[in-house]
Amino acid sequence: MKKLSLFAALAGALPASAALAQDRAATRADPEDTIIVTVQRREQAPQDVGVALSVFSGEEIVKLGVDTVNGLENHAPSLEVESQFGGGQPSFSIRGVGFRDYATLNAPTVGIYVDDVAYPVPAMTQGVLFDVARVEVLRGPQGTLYGRNTTGGAIKIVSALPTEAFAAGLVAEAGRFGRVAGQGFLSGPVGNSVRIRLSGATAHGGDWQVNRETGETLGDAERYALRGLAEIDLAENLQALVNLHGFIDRSDGLGLQLFNDSLLDPSALAHAGRRETSYGSSAEFAALAGIDPGQHPFRDNEGWGGSLTLNADLGGVAAVYIGAFETLDRREFNDWDALTVGGAGVLFTSDVEVMSHELRLTGDASKRLRWVGGVYYAQEDLEEIYQSDFVASFGDGLALTTPYSQDVRTIAAYLHGDVDLTDTIAIVAGLRYEDERRDLNDLGTFATGFGSVNFANGTPDGARESRTLGSGNVSGKIGVELRPSDALLLYASYSRGIKSGGFTAYNTLNPNALDPFRPEKLNAYEAGFKSDLAGGSLRLNSAVFYYDYADQQVQSAIVDPATTAIVGRIVNAPKSEIYGAELELLWRPAPWLTVGQTLGYKEGEFKEFTDLDTAATGASGMEVLIDRAGQALGFPNLSYQGFIAAETTLTDEWTLSARLDYAYRDSLALPLLGPVYQVGDYWLADAQIAFGPKGGHWELALWGRNIFNAGYDETRNFFIAPGGVADIAAPGMPATYGVRASLSY
Repeated sequence: MKKLSLFAALAGALPASAALAQDRAATRADPEDTIIVTVQRREQAPQDVGVALSVFSGEEIVKLGVDTVNGLENHAPSLEVESQFGGGQPSFSIRGVGFRDYATLNAPTVGIYVDDVAYPVPAMTQGVLFDVARVEVLRGPQGTLYGRNTTGGAIKIVSALPTEAFAAGLVAEAGRFGRVAGQGFLSGPVGNSVRIRLSGATAHGGDWQVNRETGETLGDAERYALRGLAEIDLAENLQALVNLHGFIDRSDGLGLQLFNDSLLDPSALAHAGRRETSYGSSAEFAALAGIDPGQHPFRDNEGWGGSLTLNADLGGVAAVYIGAFETLDRREFNDWDALTVGGAGVLFTSDVEVMSHELRLTGDASKRLRWVGGVYYAQEDLEEIYQSDFVASFGDGLALTTPYSQDVRTIAAYLHGDVDLTDTIAIVAGLRYEDERRDLNDLGTFATGFGSVNFANGTPDGARESRTLGSGNVSGKIGVELRPSDALLLYASYSRGIKSGGFTAYNTLNPNALDPFRPEKLNAYEAGFKSDLAGGSLRLNSAVFYYDYADQQVQSAIVDPATTAIVGRIVNAPKSEIYGAELELLWRPAPWLTVGQTLGYKEGEFKEFTDLDTAATGASGMEVLIDRAGQALGFPNLSYQGFIAAETTLTDEWTLSARLDYAYRDSLALPLLGPVYQVGDYWLADAQIAFGPKGGHWELALWGRNIFNAGYDETRNFFIAPGGVADIAAPGMPATYGVRASLSY
């Protein structure tokens, strides 16, 4: 039997068929080797793709300790991932194009794809990153090559596929705060025409936070994930891939920190470290939610699904069908005021089902015209109950329940092609049409103190609000690529992306808050180059971009004309813009040394936006508007990542490697909140050293993350609590360290 290293297997060794995109070796840190990507639905080296993208091999994902898609933000330029007050519904943003929403019914600006299956609900993505061949992060609008349409970009996760020869691997970690984690796989043939791969991952422990009143610890993980792949040769030109997978997450939630004490808790500032937190609920909310009044934040989430991919060679045209069904059961409690009283406790109970079908044809006419065309259909069904404990906002004895359901039907068709006009000039063009219908049903806010009366409109239970939003949109792309030499690619493009409209589904005191917000449109202009210099030892890539936004979706508020009450709602800002640039460098000055650097810079502001001034409205008791033209959109301007990796041969039998990763995140100011809630800038650094036999089947590594113990916040906000305002922050983890062992066969 042929021995395979674990990381080669994770990168997808020994492909079974050219019809399925496979990887063979190569890490991003080695310019002499190239990861093969399929961002344009065909196998290409990243340097041959006129698109700004970052690629991470399966080996690199393991070494970086990235076990969820959220962890990519410290390694990819212009990518931010925010966990919505520490909850399990992440918000992905690329180049400042993001969408903050802790409910699950609205589409994200960044598409997440796992084995070409779209995950339209961000909470569904939290258990997928293990045993992967590679991860591709695409910057800019996507739609003419993918089933879904997005304005910000796409993150594409490709699982490691079954191998033709037997292979197995195991990675185990143990670290600070008692955290242990592991992942492993078995892969190989079953007969002459079937190959299977079974893989799994788990994580436990890690309780790094402390309740400042009780001393109870918080932060334990309890996560499980499984995947089974079967690759079947049905005929000479027909192959099937069956993918069954699932995850369970019963981990503790994140405890928030009071960073600005007032009259709420005199002891809070004395215990203001980022590891200290607190939580608690009112008796009414605890009874409504079925939890203890002292319950700590928790997640009880699981997702299961499966997909069938058929690849057929039709003689000059390749056909791919992907059918998928994904589910998510989410029950998640978060305490957003970091107090023992019921200031802002929330419980989400969600049931999501997503069914999708995609049929795609690809061809290459005379080796000069490459084209992709496809149709896509998806049906999303969501049932969600949002329960909240805002006693200071709505009155003592009140706990609120906001139930709703949503059905989404999406039909799309797309066509993309690139043609070589000459040996050095190519034209790229794509077009997409999408028709979508969203039906929001049975939404109302019900208060325990009012029996079965809808708190929003005074109607009996059952007479709830419903809304429908239908939209048909055209998007596309046109660009030019110039190849003056094998070592240089120049490109420029215009693309138009569309993000779906939707509904605000929070505590609804006013039916007007349910009026839908419109789709947002993004016109993106981009130019860049990719180059290999100094005989291939230096790689330098760069891109500049300008985004012209129309109807950007923004978290804001409206006023009830009858009561002058302020009601939160997502609204459309008519015009805004974002512009910036990125620079990526990969340098190998010596065979044993590799240096990587990435830099992203962006600016953005509203050009036209008349918004509600919530502070002035609350003080005056009447609607007060403010012109936000010229105000910043609210994202970090600068991001910088880098690494230094070295590897040396100690003897003919042993190797030693070391790596240092570092990242800088600029400050984050949200203009709608004010300067008190600005999140400060911070540096993070990770390091590791690994030892093992040369070309062998095991490795031992010592690692440290946030090795300088930087104190930082992910986000800041405020909630009204009894006695005043709770200024809260979602803290980042302190320094952790541990050991990793890897085995392969």
